[in-house]
Amino acid sequence: MSSPSQNPKPDLDETINVTQAHGRVERETAAAAREKRIADNGHEQVSLWVIAACGIVLLIAGGVLGNAGTLFSYNSTFKEGYVRDKPPGVADEGPKPKTALAAYSTKGAKIYSKCSGCHGADGKGDGVNFPSLAGSKWVVGDTQKLAMIVLNGVQGPISTGKTYGAGIMPAQGAGMSPEDLATLMTYLRNSFGNEVGDVVSAEMAQAAMDVSAAREKVGQAVTSEEIVANHMTMLPGETIAPDTLVNPITLAPAE
Repeated sequence: MSSPSQNPKPDLDETINVTQAHGRVERETAAAAREKRIADNGHEQVSLWVIAACGIVLLIAGGVLGNAGTLFSYNSTFKEGYVRDKPPGVADEGPKPKTALAAYSTKGAKIYSKCSGCHGADGKGDGVNFPSLAGSKWVVGDTQKLAMIVLNGVQGPISTGKTYGAGIMPAQGAGMSPEDLATLMTYLRNSFGNEVGDVVSAEMAQAAMDVSAAREKVGQAVTSEEIVANHMTMLPGETIAPDTLVNPITLAPAE
């Protein structure tokens, strides 16, 4: 049992007026609430001026884009000749495949540029000294006779029986590879209005070179008589389907 003299509320001074103490606390709390809170660094409120400035920038940007300005236009930002590099680790995919007819004809056109001085860029010749290749039976007919003319040249009258003023077409086979011959023949047979639609293979071109090397008059230009007697036939080997996809640089079948 506690002693009667012991203070039952030892935390309070007997001289404290509780009512006054509570009133003082309420006043101090109210005063603290009116004070502007000091935030920690990095946690301050965003100023209204900053928000207003951002809004103005967005309005200007929207106006530029909406009126099709040049700030972001393709023509003002694109650099002529620019090619974007592949990301690191991405393998080179190589050129886009093309059909065999297109790829062979493209390469053949480059080789034909050496012939255009006589036969013309349109393949129509001049009618006096150089014959037309457009619709020529020796161009669109049997492949062996065309190959013999390209490799060895030709003299005398041509398929129409006409002899042109130039007299003789010089041989073009020196330094020519089977691929060169195949692409040139493919180009001739599918240009200038000619529409044979086949693609001469390198295998066929190699066979033509073998036939040319075995001629009786090797090294001399062929004549219409020799063509009719020995070369009115198709070259051995298979043509390539014109829609076969190939690498336009190597002419190898696309994988």
